[in-house]
Amino acid sequence: MDALATDLYQLTMAAGYFHRGMTDAVATCEMFVRRLPRRRRYLIAMGLERVLSYLENLRFTEDEIAYLATIPGLRDAMTPAFADYLRGLRFTGDVDAMPEGTAAFANEPLLRVRGPIVEAQLVETFLLSAVNHATMIASKAARVVESAGDAAVIEFGTRRTHPDAAVDAARAAYAVGFAATSNVEAGRRFGVPVTGTAAHMWTMAHDSEEAAFAAYTAVFPSASILLIDTYDTLRGAERAAKIAGDKLKGVRLDSGDLLEQSRAVRVILDENGCRTAKIVASGDLNEIRIAELRAAGAPIDTYGVGTDLVTSLDAPALGGVYKLVELTVGGKTRPIAKFSEGKGTFPGAHQVLRFHDAAGKITRDVVTLDDEAADPAWGRDPTPLLIPVMRGGKRLAPAEPLAAIRARAAASRASLPADLHLLDEPTPSWVGLAPQPSPRLSALVAEVRAAYAVPQKEAS
Repeated sequence: MDALATDLYQLTMAAGYFHRGMTDAVATCEMFVRRLPRRRRYLIAMGLERVLSYLENLRFTEDEIAYLATIPGLRDAMTPAFADYLRGLRFTGDVDAMPEGTAAFANEPLLRVRGPIVEAQLVETFLLSAVNHATMIASKAARVVESAGDAAVIEFGTRRTHPDAAVDAARAAYAVGFAATSNVEAGRRFGVPVTGTAAHMWTMAHDSEEAAFAAYTAVFPSASILLIDTYDTLRGAERAAKIAGDKLKGVRLDSGDLLEQSRAVRVILDENGCRTAKIVASGDLNEIRIAELRAAGAPIDTYGVGTDLVTSLDAPALGGVYKLVELTVGGKTRPIAKFSEGKGTFPGAHQVLRFHDAAGKITRDVVTLDDEAADPAWGRDPTPLLIPVMRGGKRLAPAEPLAAIRARAAASRASLPADLHLLDEPTPSWVGLAPQPSPRLSALVAEVRAAYAVPQKEAS
């Protein structure tokens, strides 16, 4: 499954390990985000379910193996022995990860893979793609939900991204608090509530706006939300109220000055006996615009957010990386780090310990070595964020219900300190809730740096 959804260099390295007799080496790799995007104060981890499904089903077909032999950069290594090795390859490693919906910060491992080096290498690209995209969307969606307060938000972005990405985006958005999606496949596949109205085309396909509203109400008497801005929004509101009457569930505004129009439409609906009809607003909305509308008192009950969400327009790339942190050969484990300027890594396998105050707010995260006990001076009753989710290539539990992920995301957002909820761009000096390396980890960094003879100034 998706064996070729990878970069070529993963396959050339895999072939190299095979031909150099390194297939028994066990690699430990961790995925993390080096630095938060400029406009993000936290992340919401997402994408783990897709990763686990991929790992469980990873295999090379005969057609895929035959194709690999035609690639110039790989052809020399595609011997019969290596082809046989690929035929039998299955993921047999272990995975520990932050559960989906967990708030996370820079330089914290979101997941860890430990397994034979070829397997750990081959899965890198897919894991980065799945987790980077889903986490990017979930983190953006969390900001939108924060801005909407007690108003509902609907995901409307399918037409603005790739069809496969649209389904994942709808899932991620719902997981962090969106009320529904317009994407029907996301509803079928994940149980996300699906909602929608008619487009302007429906209105324009009828002889008049009145005829369009009457026809739609006749077909959908229990779900009459009418799009009223095809011609004139206020006249559209009057016509919707008079034609649908008590069947009118709501109206949608998709253009113009949403603040002034929503106020005027609310008055029209109330004066025509449609006090329970909701106002839905859409049209290039994002968390900043929603916050402005709410601060101004716009009587909008539901916001539809599309393009800005599914492209994460203000921060369209997360930049998560996947790095080797230790290697075991012949029973001996060697911690490994990278010391490139601006791209350094921590050696060894890690855990993230999260501490909370009495009110349940996060006070600090400490990145420790995986086998390291918490120091009482750090705080009481830490929560380890990385948990075992796969052993020997097999899941330890069935797929987690989306409702559980949604509840975790809500609890994670509620646990954030007040300044992390702000929507404005952090100042250059702001470091957020930067995780602290433990003393043992700091000592190991120094030890590995000395072993590689890397001067202090070159490390990052």
